[in-house]
Amino acid sequence: MITLGLSSVILTGAVLSAGAVLSSTVAQVPGFLQGISAFETLPWREIGLTAAVLLGAWFIRRVGRLFVVRTVDSRVVQYRWGKTLAYLTLALAIVFIIAIWVDGLSQVGTFLGLVSAGVAIALKDVLVDVAGWLVLITKPPFEVGDRIQIGPHSGDVVDTSILHFHLLEIGNWVDSDQSTGRVIRIPNSKILTDPIMNYTAEFPFLWHEIPVVITFESDWQRAKKLLMEMVTEVSTETSRRAADFLQKRPSRMLISYGTVTATVYTSVLDHGICLSMRFLTDPRRRRQFHQVLWEGVLDLISNEPDIQLAYPTQRLVGFEREGPASAGTPTRAYRELVEG
Repeated sequence: MITLGLSSVILTGAVLSAGAVLSSTVAQVPGFLQGISAFETLPWREIGLTAAVLLGAWFIRRVGRLFVVRTVDSRVVQYRWGKTLAYLTLALAIVFIIAIWVDGLSQVGTFLGLVSAGVAIALKDVLVDVAGWLVLITKPPFEVGDRIQIGPHSGDVVDTSILHFHLLEIGNWVDSDQSTGRVIRIPNSKILTDPIMNYTAEFPFLWHEIPVVITFESDWQRAKKLLMEMVTEVSTETSRRAADFLQKRPSRMLISYGTVTATVYTSVLDHGICLSMRFLTDPRRRRQFHQVLWEGVLDLISNEPDIQLAYPTQRLVGFEREGPASAGTPTRAYRELVEG
């Protein structure tokens, strides 16, 4: 680590020296350009210093990231330090460049005035992306690691930048919020225009429901009791963590639940009795809970002869004919019904 720090100091000094040489060299306009009036009026000293500042900022960022990678094992911490270094070096470079050009700007003020309107129109989308990034760092609707949905896209936030943020996609052709493996790049302007649904920010749990439909002939009261025992056993730990979260961690929003324990609701459908298991789950374990509970339901059905799953059916009821009849001849039951 000492060797790395010494190397960083030496290399930083070398970059600064190179920057000074570059500035002085650029300030001395090459002879073949001196006869061209357009180049004679350019502020070569400021251009050279600007190039030196950009080179130094790039070098400091590279050395800083190398130092973090070698000294920190956690990828999450490495990512956060890398972003901090990027933003810090960018801010310092902007400050130094402004300080360099504060005098030189008087020479190019007319030029900047002419092109500023055109740049604003041509880079409208870029400027809106930057505005979205400012919202993201000042009052963020999400952070790296959150699971969100923005517009039609859902996923885990894996990176943010000045112009875009990236999602590791979930859903689409994969069921129950599982990852597809694709990374989606979304412009920051969407933060200002599209609704954002955050799965994990203020309350890192989701309510999930599993409807189980049984036949009208089934013992629905026993089925409800068994389902209640099953879902309570599976979700007890999650309900306890959710209750502790609501009590101990303040939120920026008024999020309150009368109960966070599992329950089973009863309703009637056209083809059976619906028993809906409602419970809390972790956003990234929803499919696991779903599978465990459905396997329990299948075991319950196989062990309980008085409980049967229902599904939409059709029953056809007709009248029997008494003996052969020609086509179009009404049945006896029909005649009796008509004749009274």
